[in-house]
Amino acid sequence: MFRNWRIGSVNGVLLAAYFIPVWTLVAFNIIVAPVHGLYERPSVAVALYLSDHLQMAGMDTVRAAWLLALGRLTAVAFFVIYLALLCIPRTRKNGGSDEALGIAVAIGSLLSFASMVMASKVGELAALRLHATELLLLLGAAIVLVIEKPVATPKTVEAAAPANLQPASLQPLALEQAELLHNR
Repeated sequence: MFRNWRIGSVNGVLLAAYFIPVWTLVAFNIIVAPVHGLYERPSVAVALYLSDHLQMAGMDTVRAAWLLALGRLTAVAFFVIYLALLCIPRTRKNGGSDEALGIAVAIGSLLSFASMVMASKVGELAALRLHATELLLLLGAAIVLVIEKPVATPKTVEAAAPANLQPASLQPLALEQAELLHNR
């Protein structure tokens, strides 16, 4: 079963194994209690940046928290789509699932980079390390996606060998050569 797995597929599965449960839990905590969920460790840098630098009021902070949760759930959804497409061997072999992984990596990289910049602006070192680690994971997956090409399908058309190298039974008939033995 594992003969046709590429390194990009394994890397994508490992990324999905981390991001699906972690980001889903963070997003649902924000959905259930937006302010409390926003001030937990994975999102505290965003919350501090929104309140300190942008001076957002309460309802605007809640809307920003829901937008962050929506972004994380969108990335999670694309990771789930990627895992579903990996279950189809033909799609896995020709790299058809790489588009879903690419979208998940792009959205996740954007969120992690923005969160990392916000964490550096407010001086939150634990959040900075977390978001920098997530960003490095996603950028590594993006590099593997760009460099690794899917396995090329073999061509079914064979090149014709010169007539002198073909066996006598496969050589084309010349005009003077008899087609059947009894016609001589």
